[in-house]
Amino acid sequence: MQDRLVLKRNLVIVASSVMACLAPFVLFIYQPLLQNAFGWGVLAGAIYLPFGYTAAVGLLEAFSERMSRTYGFAYGQARGWGSLGYGVAALFTGFIFTVNPAINFFLGSALGVLCLLVQIFWKTDHVPLAPGHTEHPPAPTLREMADVLKLKGLWVVIGFVIFSWTFYNLYDNQMFPNFYAGLFENEDVGIHTYGILNSVQVFAEAGCMMLVPLIMRRVGVRNILLMGVSLMCLRILGSAVFDDPVVISCVKMLHAIEVPLFVLGIFRYLTLHFPAALSATLYMVGFEIAAQLGNVFFATPFGYIRDAIGFQSTFLVIAGVVACAGLWAFFALKKDDQDVEGDPFIRSGRSGVTGVVKTVRQ
Repeated sequence: MQDRLVLKRNLVIVASSVMACLAPFVLFIYQPLLQNAFGWGVLAGAIYLPFGYTAAVGLLEAFSERMSRTYGFAYGQARGWGSLGYGVAALFTGFIFTVNPAINFFLGSALGVLCLLVQIFWKTDHVPLAPGHTEHPPAPTLREMADVLKLKGLWVVIGFVIFSWTFYNLYDNQMFPNFYAGLFENEDVGIHTYGILNSVQVFAEAGCMMLVPLIMRRVGVRNILLMGVSLMCLRILGSAVFDDPVVISCVKMLHAIEVPLFVLGIFRYLTLHFPAALSATLYMVGFEIAAQLGNVFFATPFGYIRDAIGFQSTFLVIAGVVACAGLWAFFALKKDDQDVEGDPFIRSGRSGVTGVVKTVRQ
């Protein structure tokens, strides 16, 4: 839908409106239903939460990335503020929760109102456009959007995402927190330490989000992705080999570098080698949906594997899968000057002179 809307904010306004209604929904609808009619509560949450949060994440990222190409700013440097906001929220909401959990939901609604006001009143009439862009580009047809599934290159991206990013998230979200807490004699101390470490990591991630676009201009899009998957493998392997809390804490900090490398690299790869007008569809299908489906299929089997052979042996298996995905990507991913169907990539030379990669259309 966002590709059809191009730069119109209809969907973003809907998402912001849903955010603004967070406190009334949670306190007066969601919580009572979960307590008194659990099935209806689950259904209500499954409808409400994607529109404002889970699916809206991909929407806001795709919209922001399109804005960055239209108006000529670095998407990663804008996206870094999202990571910074997440870090601040994670830091304060934990303390607020111990006072009264409802306060967090009212704060969420207040921020949703601010987001809604920004979308309604923020004007771009006098903002200069990037070369070759217009505020009213032609929208892709529905047939063109459906035909993305016929693109062989997109299936390469989907396979790469599933066997790298999905498996990394299985390790990081499903297993690592419990593994980390278990390294301490007192598990409560481990949980508390993990919370602090996670906040520090998110702040570091915000800084890396702003730095990665500069690095990408030097080394290229494909190399950024290969660097990202290499760091994934290194971090998982570190958790499989070491069991000292200090060492594992250092290993955890690699996440702050890996996420910007991979997320920004995937976005730029899609807008480089595929039609840029389909960027939202390509990002949702090639990254967001592929990663979620991978979680659906692999979360339970790897949960059983972890129960059978333990955390660190499971980490070795996951590291092996990610390493194979990275090796395959080395040969399967296109080079930056190959089959350029979207916005050409601009690389900065050592002398500071900017060279534009030659566009090759096939």
